Amino acid sequence: MHPEAMKGLLARFWRDRRGSTAIEFVALAIPFCLLVFAILESCLSFAGQQILTNATDDIARKLRTGQIRSLTETELKNDICNRINILVPGNCSANLSVDLREFTSFAEAAKLRVKIGNDGDIDTSGFKVEVGRSGTKNMLRTFYRWPVITDLLRQSMSNLKGNKTLHFATATWQNEPFDD
Repeated sequence: MHPEAMKGLLARFWRDRRGSTAIEFVALAIPFCLLVFAILESCLSFAGQQILTNATDDIARKLRTGQIRSLTETELKNDICNRINILVPGNCSANLSVDLREFTSFAEAAKLRVKIGNDGDIDTSGFKVEVGRSGTKNMLRTFYRWPVITDLLRQSMSNLKGNKTLHFATATWQNEPFDD
């Protein structure tokens, strides 16, 4: 194509305003959609965190009052998964870690920390499931590896390997007096 003809074609394209609305819409629609997805992703994550916290509190209440006196790790995970399955996709127990233990004092319980290992996942090596006796001080910690769904938010929202973010809930209490 001749350079003069090319200039004329570009000049006509530049002056034609019939498609400007479509171009402006696309320019605004992309950031708007990103914002909507970010809001939805954050809302789902916050709802998942709250449901995990409620499940942890419910189970802690049953342990505190002596309604539950013996429990295995699998039973504890199943009980939590049954309570959070409204928002959690299948295979809940694979992404869930639990730590239930007895302490001599609340100060000792407060010293317990969560560690992220070199592999980018939480270190569960010292986790236990031990139901406390009557009058003992106990702590239940639940950890759920929440998947970040939106591709564009994975880098900013995920803090664990596999593009997941850590949801965490804890309850610390002293068991009521009940018959052992």
